[in-house]
Amino acid sequence: MKPLSGFVAIITGASRGIGRAIALGLAREGCGVVIAAKSIQSTDKLPGSIHTVAAEVEALGGKALAIQVDLRDETQIQAMTTQTLERFGRIDLLVNNAGAAYWQGILDTPAKRFDLVMGVNARAAFLCSQAVLPSMIKQGRGQIINMSPPLDLEFVPGRIAYAISKLGMTLLTHGLAEEVRGHNIAVNSLWPATLIESQASINMGLGTREQWRKPDILVDCVLRLAQQELATITGQTLIDEDFLRSQGVTEFNAYACVPGTIPPRLTWPRAPKAN
Repeated sequence: MKPLSGFVAIITGASRGIGRAIALGLAREGCGVVIAAKSIQSTDKLPGSIHTVAAEVEALGGKALAIQVDLRDETQIQAMTTQTLERFGRIDLLVNNAGAAYWQGILDTPAKRFDLVMGVNARAAFLCSQAVLPSMIKQGRGQIINMSPPLDLEFVPGRIAYAISKLGMTLLTHGLAEEVRGHNIAVNSLWPATLIESQASINMGLGTREQWRKPDILVDCVLRLAQQELATITGQTLIDEDFLRSQGVTEFNAYACVPGTIPPRLTWPRAPKAN
């Protein structure tokens, strides 16, 4: 495993939740982090901002760059990349973590909701990857991690728009991994085996804390991927628990939000028929 001191990572959707946890985890390992998100002020419904997370990184002794970015705007994505290179001079890791969720059937999905999930999920991951690749190719190494699921068709009914957007990110993983394999750039997808404690889980009412794991499990996966020899793992859709087990991890109790509980693995209940 390689040390991350001197490396630079861009984490989208890093103002709270999983993105915040990944930013702090990378900072603890010496990685400079770019906290990229829309939120510049904390609110009751959406606590945390790019500035609060940057302050947390700096309190750990790390280097942080807070960038407000609307990932639906191509020019803002390019500006994010430019600012990162101006500040740090390199980009080693991109974590496409930002996401928009909307779980409804097709008749209950207006066009603006379809456009939102496509714009923040598949399109943004595509454009962010496109923006950082020239720098990664030039330096002869890099890594992209897309927070997206395996190609599981049971995931689709009842959440078609969301599934198209998230599985689009997974197709990006499979295709891009082959396109950049010769440049020493790894591209993988990462997805949780269980529900994860996050603002999205809270706001959408997805289960209870007994059913959640802490974001730490995803942080540990990102750290292991970031520290790998890049040719080792690429073009994979990884489930957090299964990936860690393949790396020799056998103890998962510490990840449970409620000590002593065993959060169940994610399942996708059969969707109701459209009326």
